[in-house]
Order: sequence, then C-alpha cells, then structure tokens
Amino acid sequence: MIRLDNIVATYTTQRGHVNAVDGVTLEIPDSIVMGIAGESGCGKSTLMKVIYGDIGFPLSLSSGMVDYGFVNERGEPVTTENIRREWFRHISYIPQSSMSSLNPVVRIRDQFVDFPATAGRKKEVLAQVRAFVPKLGLPPEAIDAYPHQLSGGMRQRIMVAMATFFQPEVILADEPTTALDVVVQKSILLLLLDLQKEMGNTIMLVSHDMGVHYQITQKMLIMYAAKVVEYADTDDLFQRPLHPYTLMLINSLPTIGDDRARHGLPGSPPSLWEMPQGCRFAPRCPLATALCRKEEPPLLEHERGRFSACHYAASVPELKQTLQAGPRLSEIAHDTAQLTADVERDV
Repeated sequence: MIRLDNIVATYTTQRGHVNAVDGVTLEIPDSIVMGIAGESGCGKSTLMKVIYGDIGFPLSLSSGMVDYGFVNERGEPVTTENIRREWFRHISYIPQSSMSSLNPVVRIRDQFVDFPATAGRKKEVLAQVRAFVPKLGLPPEAIDAYPHQLSGGMRQRIMVAMATFFQPEVILADEPTTALDVVVQKSILLLLLDLQKEMGNTIMLVSHDMGVHYQITQKMLIMYAAKVVEYADTDDLFQRPLHPYTLMLINSLPTIGDDRARHGLPGSPPSLWEMPQGCRFAPRCPLATALCRKEEPPLLEHERGRFSACHYAASVPELKQTLQAGPRLSEIAHDTAQLTADVERDV
C-alpha cells in the first residue's frame, strides 16, 4: 500500500514560492487502477512527479513523505529519498507526450536498454524486448525505428512498453492518451488494463475525462486548487458524490437517454497565489455558507472508505436531486421555438 503523508510540493518562481500540492494525506491500496481528476492547474501532474520522485528545481518537496510499501535490494524501505534508484524496476512513468519524451535522434531499441536496470545485459534485454512488444500490438521491427517514423499511437504504445517491460509494482500514467483520436485512446487504455490484470500492479491514471475514469478505475481522487476534496471507490463516487465539485464534474457528462441541459462550472479556480479564506471551492459552490468562507474543511472519512473535504457532505445528494430536476432540452427547444414564433409575429 502506498501511503502519502502530508505531501506539500512547492515551485520556486521569480515571484516567490507557491504550493502546487498542499497537504495531501491518503492511502492507495495495491493492485488497483486509481484515477486522479480535476481542472487544469489543480496539482495532478505535480502529485505524480512527487510520487515518482522526479523532484528537482524549480520543484521541491517542502514537507511530507511517500511510503511505497516495498523494500529495495538491500532490504531498506523505499521512500521519496531513494525512489530514483527503483525507476522502471519498481515504479515507472508514462508521460503526456510521447514525442517529447523519446529522444528524436536515437533509435527506440537503444532507448529501451538505456536504463540502469539493463546494465551488463543489454543484448539479453533487447531480445526480450523484441519478444515483448508484440503483446502491445507492435511489430518487433518497430523498436529499430526512430520516433518520428512511428504514428502517435505507436509511439504511445512504445512508452507503455517501456513503462511495463520490467513489471514494476507501480505505474504512473499522466494523461497517456493526450492528443490521440478516440479509437487509439480506447486501445491504449484497454492495453493498460490488460497489463494491469496480468501483472497485478497498481496504476495511477491522470485524466480530464470522467467517462474514462468511470470505465476503468476502481478508486478516484478528486483534486481542486492543490487540495484533495474527495477520495472514494469509483462506483460510490459516481452514484453518490459527497463533494459539490465532484457532483458538478459528473453532472457535466452527457448521458444516453438523458436530454437535460448541461452546464459548466461557474467561475474559475482560484489563483494559487491568492487562495480564498476557508474552503477553496466556496466562491463557486451552490452550498457555500459563512462557515465555508471562514473555515477550511479537512478531508474526513464521512462514510466507510469515503473521504470528503466539505462541511456539508451530507447535503450533496440533495443538491444532486436539485440539479437533476433542471429543464430538459425538449422543454428548452419548445420555449425557444415559441419565443421565435412570437418575435416573427410581432415583426
């Protein structure tokens, strides 16, 4: 089990220091697919960097530690201080953009064996790689190509192959289907699921697509303005969210057979430089009261296995019913047609 203990990740800029992840504490069970969702700039990718141990200027870990739940070859517990030595063997990372992650002037086969874990046995590893990549829908000769000679989907499969070849316990996938068409997106996600079932490892998936999370994750983490606002099993979270932000994210999804009008979240996330007092979501929240604008709610377990950072978590299901009672598209279309007819008559 991965344990995050009060993670505070800070960026150093010309303007000063700003916390992109602010006080994240939670436990992630083994052998699951966990989704991380939230608007751009909420801290998802920074949290992934911290877990991966990719910490260097301008990013720093101001406080906290990650306990990965396994030991290294010397029998020492693996933490954020020594996780870099375990890259690819115990933990791996699938970045957003495959083209900018692969060296454009080096053949893929050479990038496959350019890891500390392959030292002294590169020929053996390369032969194993040729036998491994067909499992990912790639021809063995694909590893002899340069990155620009492959399509976007093939490059992304190469990144998945690099991340899974050594069968690490943890795979971090930071929007692995960005800039790919929907057919390729589906194939990449199904590929990750198949590999996860085969290897029994833990996958942490960052995506803006709540539909993707619903289909492939078992647990979900919702972030807002550098904070975790909800953490629960995916099915529970979608059926009965306990935070207004989660509810409004879900409510923006179109559903077959549901012709209600969809609305985006009003306003925009706060600047990390100027956080509002109290709950950071209060300026956009339909449930906000004076208490919300004064006191920041902690992330508490309101039900078994269900964590929410909301003073009024118990009232969120009632808000869901209110939103579901909104006008349907057929009613809006009728009203619009009637208004148009009235205007034409007057003219």
